[in-house]
Amino acid sequence: MDSRVSELFGGCCRPAGGPPGSGGGAVGGGSGGGSSGGGGGGLKTRGGCSGGGAPKGKKKSGRNRGGKANNPPYLPPEAEDGNIEYKLKLVNPSQYRFEHLVTQMKWRLQEGRGEAVYQIGVEDNGLLVGLADEEMRASLKTLHRMAEKVGADITVLREREVDYDSDVPRKITEVLVRKVPDNQQFLDLRVAVLGNVDSGKSTLLGVLTQGELDNGRGRARLNLFRHLHEIQSGRTSSISFEILGFNSRGEVVNYSDSRTAEQICESSSKMITFIDLAGHHKYLRTTIFGLTSYCPDCALLLVSANTGIAGTTREHLGLALALKVPFFIVVSKVDLCSKATVERTVRQLERVLKQPGCHKLPLLVTSDDDAVTAAQQFAQSPNVTPIFTLSSVSGESLDLLKVFLNILPPLTNSKEQEELMQQLTEFQVDEIYTVPEVGTVVGGTLSSGICREGDQLVVGPTDDGRFLELKVCSIQRNRSACRVLRAGQAATLALGDFDRALLRKGMVMVSPEMNPTICSVFEAEIVLLFHATTFRRGFQVTVHVGNVRQTAVVEKIHAKDKLRTGEKAVVRFRFLKHPEYLKVGAKLLFREGVTKGIGHVTDVQAIAAGEAQARLGF
Repeated sequence: MDSRVSELFGGCCRPAGGPPGSGGGAVGGGSGGGSSGGGGGGLKTRGGCSGGGAPKGKKKSGRNRGGKANNPPYLPPEAEDGNIEYKLKLVNPSQYRFEHLVTQMKWRLQEGRGEAVYQIGVEDNGLLVGLADEEMRASLKTLHRMAEKVGADITVLREREVDYDSDVPRKITEVLVRKVPDNQQFLDLRVAVLGNVDSGKSTLLGVLTQGELDNGRGRARLNLFRHLHEIQSGRTSSISFEILGFNSRGEVVNYSDSRTAEQICESSSKMITFIDLAGHHKYLRTTIFGLTSYCPDCALLLVSANTGIAGTTREHLGLALALKVPFFIVVSKVDLCSKATVERTVRQLERVLKQPGCHKLPLLVTSDDDAVTAAQQFAQSPNVTPIFTLSSVSGESLDLLKVFLNILPPLTNSKEQEELMQQLTEFQVDEIYTVPEVGTVVGGTLSSGICREGDQLVVGPTDDGRFLELKVCSIQRNRSACRVLRAGQAATLALGDFDRALLRKGMVMVSPEMNPTICSVFEAEIVLLFHATTFRRGFQVTVHVGNVRQTAVVEKIHAKDKLRTGEKAVVRFRFLKHPEYLKVGAKLLFREGVTKGIGHVTDVQAIAAGEAQARLGF
């Protein structure tokens, strides 16, 4: 990652410099009905037309009277991989052709892990030809038959008129095909919620998941708080999880029409799990733990329209960039501000996103068409950052965010998922509970492999470096019973009468065949994002690697005596308390006060269980 992202981290350590500033033209000020050649800065993705597309609300003039044709509108050529399929038309196919089309749909659904997008009226090279009404109806009827054959549902996302080189009205139709894979209960996306304190994170989640608007005094967020002091102060201090479902037709499923989480899971074909993180700087280590441990697919960065980029906003943005978590932005509380203030905040965000440390392309979402385009471009290009402006009190533009979340595809492809599932079982222990009549329960994420009820695993490392045998008694996902857990999924595992005192956050449960190794000393290639003076040997920092969070001391800086902000080096760290399970290549983040750095593990000095206590000085 660009070391200049340190500007984002360093900025949060200085006093706030007054009200949100202006500057920077609006980039992507509406995606133009799928056209990214205008407001989208020339971005060419499958979600919308390239530079040849017409702006929203304006039609091309077709062939002019002199016989000279305009430039035809194009999408990027169809790719063999991915979940997007172009079809010129699907009118009365033969039985053999129909079976081939069904097989093709199964492939696209597999590539999209249960979701596929069909562009009807588009040639394989991306030319937007369009179809007359009768041909379009026949093509959609065939698409319905194909979906029924594979057990999927289809939803028309949008229609666009194309009148290039013809006087006959023609249009192309974009269709979402959704089918929950046979080995899953529902499609699942995890979204971490970031933003400064009092920006409205918990309130927005309360409105989305409860189905009722806020009263302007925080009523919607009360059901999300876990502790009394959170209710009294209105500030989140712990990590909480909320779910929002969508059925196969794209309709919202939440607590407004379902009494329990189990009912939401049963009625949904797609589930969004929100990870509500703390915004106050006091709880920053909890926020970092949520980002590194729970492996979110993407992040939602909330910015209050009336305060702009303030407090920990820059720091949270820097964390998402450092950990390479894709993010989109929601500007909240637009009901409290004038239109000019909202526009000023959006311009301020656009200016920050285009800084050298970010290199992002802002895309302002103002319509359903924009939301569809934003979801597709966000999944395909890591540089695209959609921006929503909404209110949790008036409900303004709230539906645009729901459209975006409904269409947003999984950000990992089926091949990556399959490779993870082929590996040995590895489960990160993030939370530990004791449940009456159930016993010890651990919560976390399955990093690799498959976990089933009754599996025999080992958990560790303990303080003396040992791994202990245990049995998985039962599994729950989103408070619903589950027999099989697959790589990338979060769940809680019941361990029966296993002694809770032997467990701690940061442990892993792995297959005994893995023969896990542990370390007290490891090396990492780092970039020092921000440090007030010089970073030297003997400096102590809190290291975050996945679900591991422990204080470590700098033992050696290779080839250098000291580091300053923005410099790179290979550094040797030693854990101060107990050994940990680390893997080479794992992302690393460390902090101490205003000091922050990122990197990846390059080497671990593996030790045997019996050596752990001696190495740590016990």
